[in-house]
Amino acid sequence: MTRTRISLSQAIDGYLLDAEARSLSPRTLDDYRNSFRKLLAFLGDPPFAEISPEDIVRFMVDLGQVRAPDGVAPRPPRAIGNKQRLNIHTGLSALWTWALRAGVASVHVMRVVQRPKPERPSIRPFTEADIKAIMTACDRRSMAYSRPGKRACDMSRAEAVRDRAIVLLLLDTGMRASELCGLQLRHVDLKNKQLVLWGKGAKERVVPICARTANALWKHISENRRDKRVNEPLFVSQTGAPLNRNTLLKLIYRLAEVAGVSDAHPHRFRHTFAIQYLRNGGNERTLQEVLGHETLEMLRTYTRIALADVVNGHQLASPVDNWRL
Repeated sequence: MTRTRISLSQAIDGYLLDAEARSLSPRTLDDYRNSFRKLLAFLGDPPFAEISPEDIVRFMVDLGQVRAPDGVAPRPPRAIGNKQRLNIHTGLSALWTWALRAGVASVHVMRVVQRPKPERPSIRPFTEADIKAIMTACDRRSMAYSRPGKRACDMSRAEAVRDRAIVLLLLDTGMRASELCGLQLRHVDLKNKQLVLWGKGAKERVVPICARTANALWKHISENRRDKRVNEPLFVSQTGAPLNRNTLLKLIYRLAEVAGVSDAHPHRFRHTFAIQYLRNGGNERTLQEVLGHETLEMLRTYTRIALADVVNGHQLASPVDNWRL
């Protein structure tokens, strides 16, 4: 098959086979597939080698529009965030990098298409009161969801123990939602109070946990996962299925709803851990290791917030200012 006869869809199929052979994470592959579907919907299925940088630029601009099918009234434009645009740019760059290496393309068109700049994320950590309310909600939620006319059953107790362990783990380690969902029993070392996590890029790291978190995990394992094999999930849903990101998101949302805490999601625990870590004297390099960040870019955002606390505290407590010297 010559280079000009390979269509966009054929190139995508070839790339995905290569990516699966290289064991890219399922989440990354899903993100890339979604990006490729959007490109196919916009361009159709032209010969891959004929796609130009101008085509990609038009596609990136069009991402802010929602086009209705023929005969359907159009909806107002809905822009997507720059972070999502950046993810799409990254997926397309991976496609063209493979195509160049495989001889499917002679030019890497994405190298001349400007990368979108991601928005600076809004960082709003939980307060101590928020966390205590969420912890209390673990027990309250299990009582609320028990069947009317019956006392709290074993399942309600099991959920409460599980939920407390999840909340403490997220807060104590700053792990990502995907990392928590990927935990298996064999990844937990209660004796040495540490966990093995598999982060982005299938990179392994070991993170410590405190005694309170270890105790909550011991209770969860002894009550809910005691007779399970070591390669089974640490956390499961009510149906017994491995906990996934959507289930975890709904769980945190329900706990926060009972607790009266707004804007709750798993990643907010990560922000809270990082900022409290720095506020309590931890250093950036160690935090980078614990969080599994490859660069210090995100950590500098956390550092700015922690430093602002120091500055504000100094302004409030400075004897020179307070004594009007």
